[in-house]
Amino acid sequence: MSILTGKGTCMPGVNIQDLVGGHVAGHTLQQPFYCDPDVFSLDRERVLDRLWHLAGHVSRIPAAGDYFLFRICGEEIIIVRGRDGNIHAHYNVCRHRGSRVCPDYGLHACRIKVLDGLIFVSLAGEPAGLDEMIRDCRNYLSFHGIENAKIARRLELPTRANWKLVVENFIECYHCIPAHPEYCSVHSELKLLAAGAGVGTGPEAACLDYAVELNAWKKQVEALGHPCQEGEFDHGAGMVRMPIKEGFLTESQDGRPVSTLMGKFREYDGGVTYVAFNYLNYLLASNDHAVILRFTPISELVTDVEAIWLVDADAREGVDYVPERVSWVWDVTLKQDAVITENNQAGILSSHYQPGPYSEQEVMNCEFTRWYLDKLSEPA
Repeated sequence: MSILTGKGTCMPGVNIQDLVGGHVAGHTLQQPFYCDPDVFSLDRERVLDRLWHLAGHVSRIPAAGDYFLFRICGEEIIIVRGRDGNIHAHYNVCRHRGSRVCPDYGLHACRIKVLDGLIFVSLAGEPAGLDEMIRDCRNYLSFHGIENAKIARRLELPTRANWKLVVENFIECYHCIPAHPEYCSVHSELKLLAAGAGVGTGPEAACLDYAVELNAWKKQVEALGHPCQEGEFDHGAGMVRMPIKEGFLTESQDGRPVSTLMGKFREYDGGVTYVAFNYLNYLLASNDHAVILRFTPISELVTDVEAIWLVDADAREGVDYVPERVSWVWDVTLKQDAVITENNQAGILSSHYQPGPYSEQEVMNCEFTRWYLDKLSEPA
C-alpha cells in the first residue's frame, strides 16, 4: 500500500512526515524514498518542478523549425527554434483535446532559458532565478567557448533506477577505484582519494598532500591567464578547476588532444573544469572538449541519463576530432554507472533492505540527502 494513498508501495502504512522525521543523519534514505510512486509525485511537486533542468545545447537545433523532444517526470516538452531565431519550449499536448501533436499547433508554453548556448527548462510556474544561480560559473562557460560549440556525440542511457540513486552514485568517488578502472587511469590516485567527491572530501592527510599539488598547478594556470577560482557547492551548485593527471593535456584515454582548443584557450593547461548547475545537471570541460551530463527523472524507477559531448564549432569531424576518442572516458564510465545504479535499485527493492551509514568519503551524499529532505518538507 502507498504511504499516501494506500496503493502499491514498498512499505505499507507509513506516513511521509514519519519517514522524513525518522531519517537518521549520515545514512541512506528509507526504502519508499527510492521506489514509492506517491513519494515520486511529492518529489516532482516540491523538488523537481522547481528546478531548472538542462535539456541540451543550441547547436542541436540550428535552423528555424528544428526541434527535439525532452521528456521529464511524465511530461514531453517540444524545444523548437522559431522563425525569429529564438528557442521556445512547449508542452507536447494539444489545447483542444490533449493529444500529442507536432510543433505547428497551439500548445502550452513551458518556462525556458538559454544561457551560453545551454538550454534550460522548468516545469514550475514561477521557478527560481536561473541567472543568479549560475552567475559565478558563467566566466567558465565563456572561457571554454560553450556557446560557440557543437555536438560531437550524444549518448542516452535510460536507467532503471530512482533519480536519487543516480545522483548519489555520481557525487561520490568511493566506488571509483574498484568500479571505474578506465576513469581512474586518467586521474591521479591522490586526486581521487582527496577530491573524488570534491576538494577536501577525502581523508585529512590525503587532502593536505593534494593541496600542495593543486596549489602548484593553480600558479601555473594563473600565469597563463586561465581562470581557476572555486565556487561553493551550495545546494548542489558550484564549480572548480583541477589538474587531470601529470602529463595529461586533456581528459582522454592517453591524455593527448582529441580536438582543437575551445573558447579562449591558446594552449593546454592540463586542467578540467567541473560545473554543477544543481544535483541533476553538470558540465565537465577540458581545454579541447566538454561533456554535458544530465540525470532526468522519468518515473519513480526510471531515470534518463544523457551525455552530450561538445567540441569547437569549427572543428572538423574525422580531421580535427573523432567522436569515439572525444567521448571515451565518460562513455565507458556512464555505462558502468548504469549497471551499478540498477543493481543498487534492485537491492533496495528487497524486503531485507535497511538504510546504512555513508562512508567518510561520501560527504556529498550526506549533504544531498539533507538538501532533499529539506526540500520535501517545504510547503506546496
